[in-house]
Amino acid sequence: MLFALDAMGGDNAPEAPCRGAILACGENPNISVALVGIRDRIERYIHDAEASVVSRVSIVNASEVIGMGDNPASSIRSKKNSSLRVAIEMVRSREATGCISAGNTGAIVAGGVLVAGRIKGIDRPALAIPIPSLKGLSLLLDVGATVRCKPINLFQFAHMGSIYMRSLSGVERPSVGLFSNGAEEIKGDDVIGEAREMLAASSLNFSGFVEGNLLPIGGTDVVVCDGFTGNALIKFGEGIGEFVKTLIREEIGKRFIPKIGAALMMPALREIWARFEYEKNGGSPLLGVDGIVIKAHGNSGPNAIAGALRVAYSFARLKGTDLIKESFES
Repeated sequence: MLFALDAMGGDNAPEAPCRGAILACGENPNISVALVGIRDRIERYIHDAEASVVSRVSIVNASEVIGMGDNPASSIRSKKNSSLRVAIEMVRSREATGCISAGNTGAIVAGGVLVAGRIKGIDRPALAIPIPSLKGLSLLLDVGATVRCKPINLFQFAHMGSIYMRSLSGVERPSVGLFSNGAEEIKGDDVIGEAREMLAASSLNFSGFVEGNLLPIGGTDVVVCDGFTGNALIKFGEGIGEFVKTLIREEIGKRFIPKIGAALMMPALREIWARFEYEKNGGSPLLGVDGIVIKAHGNSGPNAIAGALRVAYSFARLKGTDLIKESFES
């Protein structure tokens, strides 16, 4: 499978995307990558890779770059030879199975909608991300694609999330919860209340409202919210993770005995941190667009880019876009 990778997107481009592509191709012989971007800046990072890997890495020249601060919709429209737009056009033309970018989130969403196009029957797309919990993984969506939502948007997010989670985890009827400020039916605003009624009347396995304190505990397979709330939750979680890690290091460094204890606990601590490491599943699928579009973390290194390519490959192998299409057609 050939995937188009925006080599100029992200804080660590083009080195991280190039080295991530090499890692992914080395891990999986079924993956080929087209690095889209400024050829002269890409070539230096791939010339020393093994021949068996380099044979599956190509370069598609694109002379423009959409920056993190660029206006999303206007930059996608005006910068027609940007690395991001060219990568998404390769998906639209079916030249590539999917595309991956760690660049401007808004531009990725705009490109998915304006270039790849929405799946018929879906009003707005959603970015979905698996989050760890005490009871396993939950899928949270939306985390930034659609900031303000109508009830129908949340309803459609729930359907897409259920399909994706079923494909991802194998759970036949994933439970679906609606994020709110309380468990009682009277909680939430008018949008949340109407979305709740729609979900309760649907064929989905709707379990009711999910409060913020229940997210890290888990138990609900799919949690639905608007893009503003979801993005804030994810960023807050990342900050808390860094805070806890830094606090533990500082406290251990103050005393000798805790250093001994930390050395004994290090294997367990590594396993705990690994559960929160976004690099293993380094990409969020943009659900609702007609093709596979994966948003990687803006600060992605090579391992995270390789993780995003793994997400894209798994989604393609499971025919995730086709499953969503079939569901909304019926």
